[in-house]
Amino acid sequence: MNNPTLNSYGYIAKWIAVAFLVFGIALFGTGAQAADKSIGERRAEARQAARDTLAQLYKVQPSAKAAVESAAGYAAFENFGVKILVAGGGGGKGVAVDNKTRRETFMKMVEIQAGLGVGVKQYAIVFVFETERALRSFVDQGWELSGQASLAAKAGEAGAAYQGAIAVAPGIWMYQITNTGLAAEITAKGTKYYKDDELN
Repeated sequence: MNNPTLNSYGYIAKWIAVAFLVFGIALFGTGAQAADKSIGERRAEARQAARDTLAQLYKVQPSAKAAVESAAGYAAFENFGVKILVAGGGGGKGVAVDNKTRRETFMKMVEIQAGLGVGVKQYAIVFVFETERALRSFVDQGWELSGQASLAAKAGEAGAAYQGAIAVAPGIWMYQITNTGLAAEITAKGTKYYKDDELN
């Protein structure tokens, strides 16, 4: 006699196996494509991703342009993520720029998602650094947005200069742009940002 409970567990186990296989193939494919490109090409792609991200931000929040240009520096990232059942994650690339020296630092981001869900998401992130110290700390030491963090924009908290941005650390503001516009609450949790040693 068939056991319905065992059958359902077997069905779920099969889907989880398929999820990990699909996710692994996606990550392997991305890595293989990157390996085929020169450092110059990958730097150009990261710069273009950063430019595209800024253009997106300025379109949905025009006042952000003044905030970015008057800050000590900024970092712009483009991310692509996949989630199938309990397995999920994503990665992206970007560039941090010191507005005073125009020095570029190429960066990576990696995201780990927990919990049930299915879907593919793409979003962009812009960090704005009020001080040189905040910028250097982000670039040199990396930075992580905890999965437990609950961050949302509060009316009046950012003022006119950082309208639509969310304070994520002392001297650091963050804009998250999704396919529906500027996010009022940060959903890019469990994400680590760090220097790309191969491109710097």
